[in-house]
Amino acid sequence: GVAGRGERIGVERRVERGGERRRGEERIIDLRKFSGSCQGNIIKSSHCSVHMEMYNEAAAASNITVPKHKVTFDPEVSWLKFHLGINRYSLYSRQDPAVGQLLRDMHDLTIISAVVKPSGHHLKLALKMNDFGKAMFKPMRQQRDEVTSEDVFYFVDFQRHNAEIAAFHLDRILDFRRVPPVVGRLVNITGEVLLATHNQDLRNVFFTSPAKNTCFFAKCLYVCKTEYAVCGKPDTLEGSLSTYLPGLSQAPRVSIASPWIRSYTFEGRKDWEVNPFFCDTIKQMYPYNSGNRLLNIIDMSIFDFLMGNMDRHHYELFTKFGDEGFLLHFDNARGFGRPSEDVMSILAPLSQCCMIKRSTLMRLRLLSRERYRLSDVMRESLWGDPLRPVLTEPHLLALDRRLKRVLEVVRGCVRELGEDTRNNIGIIKVYWFTNQIYL
Repeated sequence: GVAGRGERIGVERRVERGGERRRGEERIIDLRKFSGSCQGNIIKSSHCSVHMEMYNEAAAASNITVPKHKVTFDPEVSWLKFHLGINRYSLYSRQDPAVGQLLRDMHDLTIISAVVKPSGHHLKLALKMNDFGKAMFKPMRQQRDEVTSEDVFYFVDFQRHNAEIAAFHLDRILDFRRVPPVVGRLVNITGEVLLATHNQDLRNVFFTSPAKNTCFFAKCLYVCKTEYAVCGKPDTLEGSLSTYLPGLSQAPRVSIASPWIRSYTFEGRKDWEVNPFFCDTIKQMYPYNSGNRLLNIIDMSIFDFLMGNMDRHHYELFTKFGDEGFLLHFDNARGFGRPSEDVMSILAPLSQCCMIKRSTLMRLRLLSRERYRLSDVMRESLWGDPLRPVLTEPHLLALDRRLKRVLEVVRGCVRELGEDTRNNIGIIKVYWFTNQIYL
């Protein structure tokens, strides 16, 4: 469940998505063809031995001293169960026990490898655990109570590790389940990164600050220089760990520019920012003229608005599921920057198209009630993360205020377009997956 409160109040029962229990379980990975693990007789056990030998040889061949860790592969590992559970409708089921175990494993397991993840703006590390699971580490760049300056453009804002953590919990509470599991962790960057990495480029960017703290930066296009380094205290650094999805060879994905992409320059505006009828054009275009794609973009816009995330320029989806697949809610670290500001333009897909899934609307209405208030459910859910408190109180209260504004937009569509069920034009459309119901 999303949290203790979420389980007790029966949120799942009240807004259960139509037909989920009777749908087929089409998975992202076909077990009959799966060859990426030591699952039963699907692959020879020598495959696991090769991986273990790789790490032993890397340590022996290096000119540096690298601590040896016990590396084991268990076909029942949580990250593999998570991968095998991904289906056409979400990354994981509501009650999937593998998700809770995966969060614990990412927090507890030994890090055996670290490499710099290529990035245009920010420092990110790809970490490998001793169960062969992989996670993306985003270090802390801002304190919890720091607020993004109004003079900072959204496309140069810092990425916040706690925003990644909070986004996972919010996505789960909204019952989207499209954010890969994320957990907070305190990392000893000397013992768990510097001494664990075989990557010389990463080792070369470690240094000791004047305050005697261990610091490092990374090579990237823009802000990865010593003045933008991250530092431990003296070695301990907190950050977020996001689990990896299956590799592209097993689960290919495609990245598509959002129709509501913003201008990533200091001047200029996109068509959707000046044309209130922009959605009418989008509705005539493939793949938005049928199926769930446009509705999924509207789901994502609501998700981003609640977080205050303006940096959603592309979306990704698994190619296996075709046009009906769900959108992955990736890269949420620029959310939760200004709790006092509600950027209404993020909701442009909703306000311009006046469409929403019935399941999404029911969930939002439920979380607007005093008994099931979104901020309360989030507060309790986030309290389970090791880095609690993840969000400050102003950010939690902003969720309630923004939720009200989402529902106001929906009511505005009803007032403007009417509720005439006899007419398919000029009404607020509420969808139950691909079966549309007009209110």
